[in-house]
Amino acid sequence: MATILIIEDDNSFSLLLERFLLRQGYDITIAADIKSGRKALADRHYDLILLDYRLPDGLGLDILTHINELPQPRSKVIVMTTFNDVRTAVHTIRMGASDYITKPVNPDELLHAVKDTLSNTNRKSEKVKETPAYVAGNSPAAQLLKKHTELVAPTDFSVIIQGESGTGKELAARTIHNLSKRNGAPFVALDCGALSAELAGSELFGHVKGAFTGALQNKTGLFEEADGGTIFLDETGNLSYDVQVKLLRAIQERTIVPLGSVKSKKVDVRIITATNENLLNAVKEGRFREDLYHRLNEFKIEMPSLRQRIEDLPIFCDTFIQQTNTELNKHITGLSNEAMDIFLNYDWPGNLRELRNIIRRAVLTATSSRLELNDLPPEMLTSIKNTPDSGLKSIQEEQEKDMILKALAEARYNKSKAARILDIDRTTLYYKMNKYNIR
Repeated sequence: MATILIIEDDNSFSLLLERFLLRQGYDITIAADIKSGRKALADRHYDLILLDYRLPDGLGLDILTHINELPQPRSKVIVMTTFNDVRTAVHTIRMGASDYITKPVNPDELLHAVKDTLSNTNRKSEKVKETPAYVAGNSPAAQLLKKHTELVAPTDFSVIIQGESGTGKELAARTIHNLSKRNGAPFVALDCGALSAELAGSELFGHVKGAFTGALQNKTGLFEEADGGTIFLDETGNLSYDVQVKLLRAIQERTIVPLGSVKSKKVDVRIITATNENLLNAVKEGRFREDLYHRLNEFKIEMPSLRQRIEDLPIFCDTFIQQTNTELNKHITGLSNEAMDIFLNYDWPGNLRELRNIIRRAVLTATSSRLELNDLPPEMLTSIKNTPDSGLKSIQEEQEKDMILKALAEARYNKSKAARILDIDRTTLYYKMNKYNIR
């Protein structure tokens, strides 16, 4: 039976969550603030924490920081927040939260998030498998990403993947691994952003029994686990100086020394790192070693935000809808024109992760064959209505409609040719024709 700690200051809401999750067979404990939450964590281990972002004595980030300092195994965390705090929720993901859900919480959505989070681990080691739902897209930014990925994959270059949170950096890393000569060996991923210096060293290089408090037995590190394959280190810029020194040695000498040991071990791994900040700035500020940066930066890939590749949004929507249909045995065929219009005008602070989450929840609760406006979070609709540049959008739409009409005329209404003239895919062209009532 999985154990869940609910840290929420709304007593009525906590009791509702407790009753619902008890009926699903979970062992539930409730805490009303950070202080009582920390006390509960001191008493026992919890498989999952449902954490309200805003608490009477602080923010949920304080609990996340505390959890990251605890020895393994660490609890997984789902942050509960309002839709208006989505940008903050994205930050909690970078700090180690597994997921976030927006209030008011739908029971089916909550149960799905709980099951999904409990079925996944933060530290992943696996023999390579087919990359799930890698969609290149047709935008110029997407095509450049595809070109760079295919160019560097067959080499043994160390790669830095840079981009905003939620843009699919790990998926890009898996694709590089799958296309490399190491694709029969393990791909191992670790989120460095949520680890203290001691825990990061242990995860990367392993430790021997008694190396530090809580080291009750020998542990194999990630480098050994990935021998012959690829290591993916997310949020590398958060590694402490001491761990950076050890990582540099591992790259230069292809050897590691487990914590508390004096014996070195040979390893052969390819390193792919990811960051949502420009590591050169961290180098200039003295937070990241310059020699390590140059070792890691043999090739750099820039992950475009969803805003930079908005013409690919219909493709991603179709992909995520089909994935969720398969998972939930549903038969959603797509989005209504009105819903797609909202998607195209929203700024997507959480990028592909946010898009996937919203679509999954919408498919879960949808009652018709398409996703309609009432399937979207109400606050999402409000954010679009409150956009100050609606007049500018109207002008842009008129210009876009005119461009489409001219391209169709030039192509003699051959839609494939018109799409090439406009440098968009046919799915996007069909949507825009429907949106502007072009026949």
